[in-house]
Amino acid sequence: MKKKRKRGKGKKQIRIRIGKVIFDIFLCFVALTIIPVLFFRFVNPPTTPLMWIRWVESDSQQNLPRSLNTWMPFEKVSPNLLKAVISAEDQKFFTHDGFDWLAIEYAIHTNFTTDRKVGASTISMQTARNVFLWQGRTWLRKLLESYFTVLIEFFWSKQRILEVYVNVIEWGDGVFGCEQAAQRYFQQSSTILSPVESAWMAAVLPLPRHWTQRPTPAHVQARQLKILDAMPNIRIIKK
Repeated sequence: MKKKRKRGKGKKQIRIRIGKVIFDIFLCFVALTIIPVLFFRFVNPPTTPLMWIRWVESDSQQNLPRSLNTWMPFEKVSPNLLKAVISAEDQKFFTHDGFDWLAIEYAIHTNFTTDRKVGASTISMQTARNVFLWQGRTWLRKLLESYFTVLIEFFWSKQRILEVYVNVIEWGDGVFGCEQAAQRYFQQSSTILSPVESAWMAAVLPLPRHWTQRPTPAHVQARQLKILDAMPNIRIIKK
């Protein structure tokens, strides 16, 4: 009887220790993820994982990737560009909680029943991915992307999410952020982009390193026209 009690006691202690270790790991994970989210609520990200990935992929690796030193505050970005980006990427941006559930349902159905591959990433999800994670289609990445999306939707404002998004996303080969892209493609600031210029910039976002070639490919022109048609229906909610 005593031996059985000792064994039972030993097993219980082991379970308690394992539970404590798991709980400590969970607390560390929460701390290591929430702290940078809170930090970037007020401080602009100096760089992104994708910028480092592109640097590793490049032939010349002597120079470190440039920091995001052309940051454009939300209030200064051309409203035309903000409307174009929302029209192209996430028309429900100001009304959803980070996830477009109807789009997700449609993507799951399409991807499992047809040969087409459809995405359902919102601007919030793309921001979470670009700032905190790597590119890829693994389940782990998608799970972490969803987790960080919940965090930034809770701790950041919609305006902050949109500001970070337009300042960190890739807009061409070696081009990151709206200001650098506006200077590269139109030789002017992103504060004064016209509706046509803004629609073109939003049109190339799915494959910016390929679709930014000149003259503009026909499919990009068609996408640009659709974005122009949708832009008048988009309302930018200020802070």
